[in-house]
Amino acid sequence: MAVLVGLVVLWPGGAPAHERTGVGFDRQTQQATVSKVESISCSSANASGGTPTGDTSTAEGSSAQQQEDGTCKKATIRVDTGSDKGRTFTEIVQPDQSRQLHEGQKVVVAYEPSAPKDLQYSVTDVNRRVPLGLLAIIFAVAVVVVGRLRGVMALVALAISFMVLNFFVLPAILQGSNPLAVAIVGASAIMLIALYLCHGLSARTSVAVLGTLISLLLIGVLGSWFVDWAALTGNTDDNTGLIHGLYPSIDMSGLLLAGIIIGSLGVLDDVTVTQTSAVWELHEANPSMGWRGLYRAGIRIGRDHIASVVNTLVLAYAGAALPLLLLFSIAESSVGTVANSELVAEEIVRTLIGSIGLVASVPVTTALAALVVSADRPGTGTPESAPVTPGAASAGAAGPAAPSSRGGKGRRRKR
Repeated sequence: MAVLVGLVVLWPGGAPAHERTGVGFDRQTQQATVSKVESISCSSANASGGTPTGDTSTAEGSSAQQQEDGTCKKATIRVDTGSDKGRTFTEIVQPDQSRQLHEGQKVVVAYEPSAPKDLQYSVTDVNRRVPLGLLAIIFAVAVVVVGRLRGVMALVALAISFMVLNFFVLPAILQGSNPLAVAIVGASAIMLIALYLCHGLSARTSVAVLGTLISLLLIGVLGSWFVDWAALTGNTDDNTGLIHGLYPSIDMSGLLLAGIIIGSLGVLDDVTVTQTSAVWELHEANPSMGWRGLYRAGIRIGRDHIASVVNTLVLAYAGAALPLLLLFSIAESSVGTVANSELVAEEIVRTLIGSIGLVASVPVTTALAALVVSADRPGTGTPESAPVTPGAASAGAAGPAAPSSRGGKGRRRKR
């Protein structure tokens, strides 16, 4: 109910409109095809803007010299969509350019209507829709083949998660709502939909939901405190700078905090569901075990989970920031200097706050699961337990003969 109220109160009704800047992703784009590519001399095409000057031993001078003496490509691109469909334009590709065009290649072109006619279109990227779409189909087939019905439910939950992000979280932040409140409500909505849809409406799932929610709140509190204490602005690159320029009302540090919460949610779900399932299975294996015994056994499983998950999270963030770390390595900066820079400090705070939430979710979820499942004493029956074997049924029928467990150290019942 709290999540529903939050969704109603913060619902944005769509992202606010703005005039396109023509910078970065904020450009009009169309689909196009490279219809022809021919090799020409860079000097004849005047591609480098004239004869290079300066010391050719430097990176800039050497690159300019290569552009002057090398062979360039003159690509003819045909626009395939929009009002100018069928229109062609040419583009010169330098020999040292990272992206080389070839005939028949599908590309994305930017359109700037205010520019001179022969400069209105330019190639911005390669069209990757076909390989990405094929990869998505392979992923979906693999999930369904292995997961069967649960795999289908997982894909449905994934689609709904993207819808929540696209229609609620992003527009609400753009409308100027508090990013922390939006992230908590949005993440909670995603969590409720994903967990109940994939794992069913049950006490086991509800325990995982509670454990996830408590951990998310902890991440939000710690993140808010340390983002403010470390003076992290969240405005560290061209994309965040463009966002701040288009929507000055957005709290960029709050946007950073929202990213920490949403980024931690996926791994939190995995930890809480696994811990809850482990405690339930322990109870089914030994129904006489009390909540203390269940907690101790569950936490031993959780320690192994913590070790692997924290390492996974750190490596995931390190992999995402690898080009940045490589730049610092080239500059031969000290570890302290690298860690103190805002770009790296953001990743450190993001990683450590998320990891603290993951670590805290293990004892919290295990304790909740142990308390809930231990209330189902031997002989009372469990709606969610596995089918009872005849031997187990006769043992359960003993009822009072089975010793009550204190602290989870009760004797095994004889079969």
